[in-house]
Amino acid sequence: MRGRKRIFELALFSMLAAVMFASKIIMEVLPNIHLLGMLTMVYTVAFRYKALIPLYLYVLLNGIYAGFSMWWVPYLYVWTVLWGITMLLPKKMPRRVALIAYSAVCALHGFLFGILYSPAQALMFGLDFEGTVAWIIAGIPFDIIHGVSNIFTGLLILPLSDLLKRLMAKAN
Repeated sequence: MRGRKRIFELALFSMLAAVMFASKIIMEVLPNIHLLGMLTMVYTVAFRYKALIPLYLYVLLNGIYAGFSMWWVPYLYVWTVLWGITMLLPKKMPRRVALIAYSAVCALHGFLFGILYSPAQALMFGLDFEGTVAWIIAGIPFDIIHGVSNIFTGLLILPLSDLLKRLMAKAN
């Protein structure tokens, strides 16, 4: 029975990673508007530590598709930051509090995406402090779009994670 569960989880997590990847490709026409932060949090709320599996499968798919270049390196940690913050949130929150907290964390990740991305950029491109700050400032308009869109997509985290938990309970 344990082997069947592992196969089921492998298939499920592969599909969840594919959902992340497909959503990113479909939404590329809208700069910095995507479902990745929301999906990262949904998977984390539903699966906790195991959410890292679809998350890193997504990162791997992204590298395979678009190339393992310098832009890809921060993806090794930038989504994990969101996963980690989500893991630190209390599991049992009143629904209204959870709805606001999840949306706020998702939005904050979007607003701070450039700052989170910047250490890798600074190291790879030899930026000093002033160059790093200039790089962050240049990206502020995109981070604003990212954060505002994440406010709205973040409102889907609670209902989708509830749905995923219910479906998993039926599958077991």
